[in-house]
This record gives sequence, structure tokens and C-alpha cells, in this order.
Amino acid sequence: MSSSDGTDITDEAAARQDDAAARQAAEVAVELTESGGPPDTRRLARGLRAVADRASTAVTAATATARRGTATAARRGAEGARKGAAGAGRGARKGAGSAGRGLSAGMSWLTGQAVAMGPRLRIRDQATLRTQFPGLTDDAIAQVLIDRAARAAAAVGGTTGAWAALPVLPAFPAEIAAETLAIVGIEVKLVAELHEIFGVAASGTPTERARAYLGSWASRRGVYRVEGGLLLVAGSPLARQLTRRLAARVRRSAFSLGPFFTGAVAGALINRRETRKLGNLIRDELRGNIRTVTATVLD
Repeated sequence: MSSSDGTDITDEAAARQDDAAARQAAEVAVELTESGGPPDTRRLARGLRAVADRASTAVTAATATARRGTATAARRGAEGARKGAAGAGRGARKGAGSAGRGLSAGMSWLTGQAVAMGPRLRIRDQATLRTQFPGLTDDAIAQVLIDRAARAAAAVGGTTGAWAALPVLPAFPAEIAAETLAIVGIEVKLVAELHEIFGVAASGTPTERARAYLGSWASRRGVYRVEGGLLLVAGSPLARQLTRRLAARVRRSAFSLGPFFTGAVAGALINRRETRKLGNLIRDELRGNIRTVTATVLD
């Protein structure tokens, strides 16, 4: 494919870049959530930097488009001002449209990465989890999963915050993409393993199951006999919900890039709180549905 400024990127190269970013983010998420102790901050920083490096091509292109659109809006607005208010409005709208397309392209890329990352997440089934946590009840194991995911999310926010050095944030920096993908991986893995430990795992192929859990993450609801292949149909309500959820996640990730390590503190606190909140929400819903089904069977 060819960009508007003459930069040529083949579809094959773009696909390899996308695959590498999703795979690296999945590795970071799995390693953090399955670790029994504090994360190795240096290793985590290297992993996140690798995600950012692999995201940089697509992110830079989206950012450049957004910046060109913003500059065009300002230039055309100034030119149009000399011709009257109507001309200024038309010029600004055209430039703003270009900026919007750049940011939209960035979000589309990020959504594609989240979908590609799903099947690469190692999901432990109920038997594996019970073996790894002997002597614990399913409720206790669920709490361990939530605690570890919250700790992992906090570590990602703190590590990303330590990178912050820019007085003004770019429109869609690679650092934000890296943190967003890592957190999504952590949370989707948490959602999947909560389903597993409570015995209500999604069915289908690995890809269908991954998409079902991604849909559960986006909707903040449990998965029950959902055809995973239908979850992310283009234009479906759930597809739009996924994009909105990712956009909200991007906004939270931006807090990690605050100056003088304030972002590291904010990112860690926000990530821990939001991941724990998600885990508790999914756990409570799964508990409730299991109890309802059990009561129905007994009746």
C-alpha cells in the first residue's frame, strides 16, 4: 500500500509488523500475570519498548496524518478568514476531516491489534488453574487471578510513566499504544481465566474463543453460548463497543505520560483500580449465573 505522502509500505510488511506487535504484547501480558512475585522492571521495560517499536510504523503514520490535518485546518482557516467566515469554516472542516481520519486510522490499527492478540494469549483451563493453586477454592483462585492482574496492570502503568519526557503529547504516541495493548492483554486473559475457573468457558475454535472473551472484555459481561465468530462483525454493535472501549483505554493510558514521574504514579493507580474493578465485575456476574443455573437444576 502507498501513503499519501509517497511512503511505500507493502501489505506483507505491514502484516508482519502488526503480527509482531500483537505477539509481543501477548507475551508481556502472559509473563506478568503468571508471575508469582514482583515483576522484573527492567525486563518489563524491554518488553513494552519492543511493543512500542513494533507499533511505531503504524502509529507514526496515523500521527503524521492527524498532524497534517491539524496544520491544514489552521492554514485553510487563516486563508478562508480573508475570504469571510464561510471560507474559514470550509477550510477548517476539510483540515479537521484529515486529522480525524488519521486518528481513526490509529484506532482501527489498535482494534486490529487487540483482535490479533487474543488467540496468542495463553489461557489456563480449570484443571490447570486448580493444579497450579492446590488447596484453594475456585473463589479463592479467582481472587488470586484478579490480584495478580491488577498488580500487572499497575506495573505496566508505572513502567510506561517512567518513559515520560515530552512536554506535549503527540496525537497517538507509540508508548500509549504499547501500554494499551499490554493492559488489554492482561485484562482479556483475566476475563478468560475467570470463565475457565468457574466452568463456563467459551466454546469454539481458539480464535472464536478469543473473540468471545474480547467481546466479554468490551461489554463487561460474561460469555454464555455466544458464537464467537459473530462477535466482531464489521458494523455490529459489539464491534463499535470494542472501539469505544479501546478509546477509553487509550485516554486512561495517556495519564501514564505525565511529567516528572507523576504519570507513573497515576498510571499505576488507575490501571490497578480499573483492572480490579473489571475482574470483580466479571467474577460476580459469573458467580450469579452459576448460582442461578444450579438453583434451576435443583428445582
